[in-house]
Amino acid sequence: MHIGFLGLGNMGGPMAHNLLKAGHQLYVFDVSATAVAGLTAAGAQEATSAGAIAKAGVEVIITMLPAAAHVREVYLGDDGLLANVQPGVLLIDSSTIDPMNAREVAAAAAKNGNPMIDAPVSGGTVGAATGTLTFMVGGSEADFQKAQPILAAMGKNIVHCGDCGNGQVAKVANNMLLGISMIGAAEAMSLGVALGMDAKVLAGVINSSSGRCWSSEIYNPFPGVVENSPASRGYSGGFGTDLMLKDLGLASEAAKQVRQPVILGALAQQLYQAFSMQGNGMLDFSAIIKLYRQEN
Repeated sequence: MHIGFLGLGNMGGPMAHNLLKAGHQLYVFDVSATAVAGLTAAGAQEATSAGAIAKAGVEVIITMLPAAAHVREVYLGDDGLLANVQPGVLLIDSSTIDPMNAREVAAAAAKNGNPMIDAPVSGGTVGAATGTLTFMVGGSEADFQKAQPILAAMGKNIVHCGDCGNGQVAKVANNMLLGISMIGAAEAMSLGVALGMDAKVLAGVINSSSGRCWSSEIYNPFPGVVENSPASRGYSGGFGTDLMLKDLGLASEAAKQVRQPVILGALAQQLYQAFSMQGNGMLDFSAIIKLYRQEN
């Protein structure tokens, strides 16, 4: 299949590579020449702009962009996708943005004659590289079925969440809970160790008891508890604090739109904001435990 791919960063780059491995013909664009070069060396063809991707005769276009402003510019700009794409081309946005913007862009695509789904991902850079991402998809059943084989080349769990925008709803709700649960795991681990308990023993008790969660078992924030986790390699790699802060901000803004209280989500956002302002924005979000252990 002829596929256009825009946004070749830490997530988009590996995802595009997996599409090439699956035998698809790729046309790629990114503002980073280095990122583009990595894909062209693997067999992709370079496009000079979003508009050029749309004019390349592709059957599907996938975007993986940093924020809603970038999504709006790429899709709605004067030389963007909708200004140049042929009707009927399937559009897939895997960026993480707020549901309201996702629905607005999808509505504009529909007026242009283009089916569109929002398909944000979970699984991080490791999942992107190994092709094991989870896709949370918002859109019609027919568009979901059309996109599924393409998404299957990049992920192993592909979930239809409902109408356009609901993929983003699932993503922001999930990541808000993740941010909250990581703070809870950090508090509990810090308290137990401060009271004299061995960190691994404490984690073992928690993970065989009612406190068990992904943040305590798979991604424990205490160094040395989970081998090869970010906490055991100086909080490098993984999911950055500033990325978690972005997602918590999306959850907060979306909640305001529907007047839904997110009390713990807002508190988590403030804690990650304070941690980021201390210069820790590039550390994995599990490094939030440093606030409790009073570490620099």
